[in-house]
Amino acid sequence: MDQQERMKELIVILNRASKAYYAEDREIMSDHEYDKLYDELVALEAESGMILAGSPTQTVGYEAVDELPKEAHERPMLSLAKTKSREELADWLGAQDGLLSWKLDGLTIVLTYEGGVLQKAVTRGNGEIGEVITPNAKTFVNVPMKIPYQGRLVLRGEAVIPYSVFEKINAEIPEEEARYKNPRNLCSGSVRQLDSAITAKRQVSFYAFSFVISETDDDTKTDAFDFANDRERQFVFLKQQGFDVVGYHRVNRDNILDQIEYFAKAIENFDIPSDGLVLTYCDLAYSASLGRTAKFPRDSIAFKWADELAETSLREIEWSPSRTGLINPVAIFDPVELEGTTVSRASVHNISIIKALHLGIGDRITVYKANMIIPQIAENLTKSGNLEIPDTCPACGGPTRIVSAGEATGGRVQSEDLSDELKTKSKNSEDISIKDGITGDTTEVLYCINPDCPAKAIMGYTQFVSRNAMNIDGLSEKTLEKFISLGYLHSREFADLYHLSQYKDEICKLEGFGEKSYENLISGIDASRKTVMYRVVFALGIAGIGEANAKLLSKHFGYDIEALRKADMEELSSIEKIGGVLAKSIVDYFADADNNEKLDRLLAELTIEKPEITSVDSEDSEILGKTFVVTGSVNHFANRDELKALIESKGGKVTGSVTSKTDYLINNDITSMSGKNKKAKELGIPIIDEETFLEMAGE
Repeated sequence: MDQQERMKELIVILNRASKAYYAEDREIMSDHEYDKLYDELVALEAESGMILAGSPTQTVGYEAVDELPKEAHERPMLSLAKTKSREELADWLGAQDGLLSWKLDGLTIVLTYEGGVLQKAVTRGNGEIGEVITPNAKTFVNVPMKIPYQGRLVLRGEAVIPYSVFEKINAEIPEEEARYKNPRNLCSGSVRQLDSAITAKRQVSFYAFSFVISETDDDTKTDAFDFANDRERQFVFLKQQGFDVVGYHRVNRDNILDQIEYFAKAIENFDIPSDGLVLTYCDLAYSASLGRTAKFPRDSIAFKWADELAETSLREIEWSPSRTGLINPVAIFDPVELEGTTVSRASVHNISIIKALHLGIGDRITVYKANMIIPQIAENLTKSGNLEIPDTCPACGGPTRIVSAGEATGGRVQSEDLSDELKTKSKNSEDISIKDGITGDTTEVLYCINPDCPAKAIMGYTQFVSRNAMNIDGLSEKTLEKFISLGYLHSREFADLYHLSQYKDEICKLEGFGEKSYENLISGIDASRKTVMYRVVFALGIAGIGEANAKLLSKHFGYDIEALRKADMEELSSIEKIGGVLAKSIVDYFADADNNEKLDRLLAELTIEKPEITSVDSEDSEILGKTFVVTGSVNHFANRDELKALIESKGGKVTGSVTSKTDYLINNDITSMSGKNKKAKELGIPIIDEETFLEMAGE
């Protein structure tokens, strides 16, 4: 393969990996592998003198997602040049003083204050345009709402979720495949929520790392504080305003290597995710004189920890079935010492990564800890590719299928549409190239297609009885497994839980049970009979529907589960935050006759209470039961969310898209040629302004 072809291949691979990481909060390759391929591309570009279109060496991030408003940054947010060499870092500093600080691994945020009040928060996005997440930033645990400085102030920092919080959140999620892979992914999803209440629950923290602009538009001072041409004084100023500032040490050529070693030891017990260090010149005027390249500022450089690699032998791939049918691969290898601990296991995440690594039992592999924490496979030295992907489920012996991740999470996978090509791939991986994995259009996963798989049953019941679902105490995963094996509970037949009393004598004789334990169990089950709709919807285990979406669906359908069962793709897709993939998942679930029969039997055991909508009375008849779409700017409300909340409090529904079921489009610019206005006119749906709506609402 010539240089240009290899460069094209690398651009495709790296851009796909970036899209997955930045826009979709998932990983299709390790940081180690990404850095290796990126460095190869940089070297090829330097050697050839050619930079091809779309090269990630010329971009600084991924495009902001569509669900949040976008806004251009006043000053571009550039990436940093990087090194893994301590000596190179010291050489870069030269005779200057610098600030050496943590490079935190979260999501970069720009905050703007005016008159001492937080006015705006915007994500990094692609470096030029970010997403406006102001309501979410106001829920961060340590972002000041007001500061002493009354001028205009713009600063940057990192939103992060500490490991201790991350582990606590994951511990509350019963099924392993639903748990978050790392704090960075959890933080990214939390910061970019459309519902700030969810962000608040995630305990996001913010650490300032850069003063950007003051009212004077002069980086060397504010109108109230002279920085004396010293970057450290900017950090002091930010601390005085109430911000937590990223941990840093002042360094020079004499102490920089000692300070790097300090950070290297400190990270072993550091609760905040960090993937390296940042070194920046202290002299502000000197920094400004250096300017920037197309991608990097010249006054800062990133130092990434040199991964401690250990060579070992792959002994086994452990295949772990889950509630949804996904079978997760875990590499088992000869124990090695990494970063002061012994490791022998590493998640391989999915089939695509197995293929890309050309794994085979007995292969010599190198392993490392990503961010010095999470064990990962860095490289396969042997690349035998002889690993057989199981065609039967280890839990039930039923058939498996290799599918795209979207197909697995979007609905029930049927055995009859298992193609010959996929059957062949599932049994033979010798001819699989990297194009079938990372560079393919989708991430591939292994899926058990047996609807009666006991692993699915156990995890399905585990979710059903969990605190955020039906909240039934006394039913651990071990107990559920025992009840299933004894035939007291059947796959996804959740109504069986409400008939356990017929096995009273048998249960009381089981190890760990007695009369009192049995009575407590039945009492907990009976208490769950009176419930609310969202708990039932979440408990059913519909693919992709978590607690937040269950609440959203319940509210949208007026707390009527029958209305949800009858909903079609058009209505479900129009609900803000649901979209096409989840809509299909819901429609597919309720299109299954077996699912509906089991749900009927479950509903016969339950009393689902509906909350009263206290704000609705006879004067609100023009709002009650009507469906609205809100677009454009608002005049009488702080934001569109306030207007939507009023609509819902009056018994109306709010959706994100104009469809044939929309009753009104609210837009103060009635003559706008926006897509929603055009759609409303095509469908003959009235377009009204806020004044008209407020009259309808009696406000």
